[in-house]
Amino acid sequence: MQATEPWALLWDVDGTLVDTAELHFQAWLTLATELGKPFTRADFAGTFGWRNPEIIPKLFGTHYSAEEMQHLGDYKEDLYRTQAAKGVALLPGVRSLLDAVTAAGMRQAIGSSAPRRNVDLILRDTQTASCFAAIVALEDTRRGKPDPEVFLLGAKNLGIPPERCIVLEDAPVGIQAAKAGGMRAVGITFVGHHPAEKLQAAGADLVVHSLDHVPLQQLIDLLV
Repeated sequence: MQATEPWALLWDVDGTLVDTAELHFQAWLTLATELGKPFTRADFAGTFGWRNPEIIPKLFGTHYSAEEMQHLGDYKEDLYRTQAAKGVALLPGVRSLLDAVTAAGMRQAIGSSAPRRNVDLILRDTQTASCFAAIVALEDTRRGKPDPEVFLLGAKNLGIPPERCIVLEDAPVGIQAAKAGGMRAVGITFVGHHPAEKLQAAGADLVVHSLDHVPLQQLIDLLV
């Protein structure tokens, strides 16, 4: 496939575009402590990439009403945003890849399990909002990863067929979602939550430590 043929790059945010994992962990830990519930690094890693409506009953019990889960999720995200607003940085190689895809005339989208306010904050602080023609966040979906809904919506909003989309992810559930949607998937291990073996087992077409030194043509070749 030539670079001039239509294709798109779909980005997860946390662990792929930026590393705000520790901020999320601390926010969940604060919430769990206030609820009198245990919360470990293993709990965090096991649910990373999930949506709050799936995380809360998994970790804290199924007795909460929909309204209570919404309140708990909103509180956790407020804790997270308070810290994230102090500043976040793009992961290695992200800026150069964003610029290369834009220069090639191809389209990019965000496909995240996070609330839209979180995504907007990250894009604003990293000055990357202009790179993305579409954003799909928690409020836009009914089903979380590994369901492909978030990425299929991103592809639809870009007007690009799923088979010509490449997803960048750091979590196995995100890789599974991309593959379930008929897309190519690139796993990134930089933040260290999941080893290459788990991303490969989830179906990744390519696994890299970071996006640094990943040439654009290497991604395009995945679509051939």
